[in-house]
Amino acid sequence: MTPKNPHFYPVILAGGSGTRFWPRSRRKMAKQVLNLDGDQSMIQQTVERLLPLADEDKFWVITNNQIFEVISGQLGKMPKKQIVSEPAARNTAPAIGLAASLLAREDPKAVIGMFPADHAIKDERNFRKVVADAVELAAAGENIVVMGVAPIRPETGYGYIEAGEKLGDGLYRVRRFTEKPNQQRADEFLSAGNYYWNSGMFLWSASTLVNAMREHLSETAPYLEEIAAAWGTSRFQSVFEHLYQKCENISIDYAVLEPRSAKGEHSSNLYCLRADFGWNDLGSWTALFDHQLAQGKNGEGSNVIEAEGHFVLNAEGNYVYSPKKFVAAVGVKNVVVVETEDAILVTTREHSQDVGKVVKHLAEKKLTNLI
Repeated sequence: MTPKNPHFYPVILAGGSGTRFWPRSRRKMAKQVLNLDGDQSMIQQTVERLLPLADEDKFWVITNNQIFEVISGQLGKMPKKQIVSEPAARNTAPAIGLAASLLAREDPKAVIGMFPADHAIKDERNFRKVVADAVELAAAGENIVVMGVAPIRPETGYGYIEAGEKLGDGLYRVRRFTEKPNQQRADEFLSAGNYYWNSGMFLWSASTLVNAMREHLSETAPYLEEIAAAWGTSRFQSVFEHLYQKCENISIDYAVLEPRSAKGEHSSNLYCLRADFGWNDLGSWTALFDHQLAQGKNGEGSNVIEAEGHFVLNAEGNYVYSPKKFVAAVGVKNVVVVETEDAILVTTREHSQDVGKVVKHLAEKKLTNLI
């Protein structure tokens, strides 16, 4: 069993809206609080797999007002004051930067792990081993550690990490970060053999990230530090609401990691740990289909069907969610059907990435009851 590091603080980012999982994912019941993959919600699973590495009072969650109460209820043992609700959506850089500013004041030796709330991990034991190695490396200096996933296909929906010098088993210097490529470049990355998917999981000491924010996001960093200085006082909420909206709306990848990697692999203190633990970001209905099919959660053949009962005839590669109905799939291939009480989604696995456009349309038409 991996021992707990008393200075390790998992910070779970749970502010997304999960629009590609419409119609199940809604503003007040977003993807991260849904039971998409088992009996627990995605955020409950995320906390559960990290608990062997840190006590519950070391966890922090950054979320939004829409699902704050739901998350507080699902994570009943976590100190409620450490579930922080953003007054405005400002992407991952201000969110994790605020956590770093808060924790640097609480514990000068704090090491932060940034974990999205809605990823699936198959091999949790190996996941914890890799995280423990990353915590040790992050604590050893001004180091930033990213978990990289070996690509199994030329994926255009992920950012990539180009690995440089190999330093040990599964440990590399980072040469550069690359945002989502076109198909040709994704093919080239897969063939090259030294590119990894950016998992969105990063580790660094709180002081390292505070300093990096000061260097690379110099206008936003003072706002975050002023908010952190008000923590625990009667002024906190008003200061938070006033200053947080002034922060730049930018991801941590663009704000810190890409400019840091431009310093060169031997000067950036960026490291990539290979994440061989069955990672899936569950970014669409198709990703959920692939994940559940790999786990043997299939209705029949190569279909995944969640229903009261089902019948399948000459049908394959389908995902159907209709938990209160009997489902018959006859002569269809690669379709996605998701039913809720007030909406039905019908698409194909190929086009499931476009489901977020439905939510955009509903917002434009002011059909807020469906969002």
